[in-house]
Amino acid sequence: MRIKLLLLIFLISFAGISQEEIEAKPMFSQEITKNINTYVKKSQLAYHDKDYARADFLYDSLVQNVILNTYLDNFKVKKCSGKEIEMSKFEKPMILLSTASWCTPSSGTIPALNEIANTFGNNIDFVVLYWDTKENAKKASKEFKKNIQIVYVDELDNKGAAAVKDMKHSLGLPTCFLLDENKKIIDIRRTVIHPYHTEYAISYEENYDAFYAGVQLLKPSITIQTSLEVIGTDKN
Repeated sequence: MRIKLLLLIFLISFAGISQEEIEAKPMFSQEITKNINTYVKKSQLAYHDKDYARADFLYDSLVQNVILNTYLDNFKVKKCSGKEIEMSKFEKPMILLSTASWCTPSSGTIPALNEIANTFGNNIDFVVLYWDTKENAKKASKEFKKNIQIVYVDELDNKGAAAVKDMKHSLGLPTCFLLDENKKIIDIRRTVIHPYHTEYAISYEENYDAFYAGVQLLKPSITIQTSLEVIGTDKN
C-alpha cells in the first residue's frame, strides 16, 4: 500500500512538472505580438530611407532574437479536399514553406523541393502552406509530388488562425520554417529568389542546396524521432 501511495505521489508530481514545462514554452504568436509593432515601424522607416542593409538587419534580428526557439502555435489549416487539420497532426520534424499563389517561385524551386521530399519524406514532414483560397491552393498543388502536403488558410473565412497571421504579415512570403518534432522553430529562411531569366540548372542547384541545408539542420531531430520510434516498436 505504501509503495502504491509513493508511486501515486510521484506520478502527480511528474504531471505537475510536465504541465509547468508546457505552459512555460515561448509561443510564436505571443513573442511576435510583443515585438511586431516596434519591428514594423523601424522596418518601414528603413525601406522609406532605402536603407536595405538596415532592413535586412532588422529582419535577421527579429528572427534571431525573437522567433528562434519559440514554438509554432497549433492552428488549423485545410487540405485541398477542404478537410480541416491541426498542425499538431504532423508529428515529424518539418520543413514548412509559407507562401501564396501570387508568389512566383524560381524555375528550380518546386522541382528541387520535390526531389528533397522524395529522398527524405520518410523522416520529415514537407508541408506547403498557402495563404490563399481553396481554388488557388488546389491549382498550385498539382506541381508538387505526393510526399509534400499542401494545405491552405483562407483569411477571408478562417478566424481560428488569427493569432498566427503574423507568420505571413511580419515575415513576408515566401518563407521557409524549419521545425523539430515538437514544433520548435529551429530556423527561418527566405527562399532562393532568382532573376526571371536565370537558367533552370542554376535555379535547381541553388534551391536544392538550400533545402538540403535545412534537412541537415533537422538531422538531430530526425535521429531522436527515429530512436523513439524504435523504442516504441521494441516495447510492442
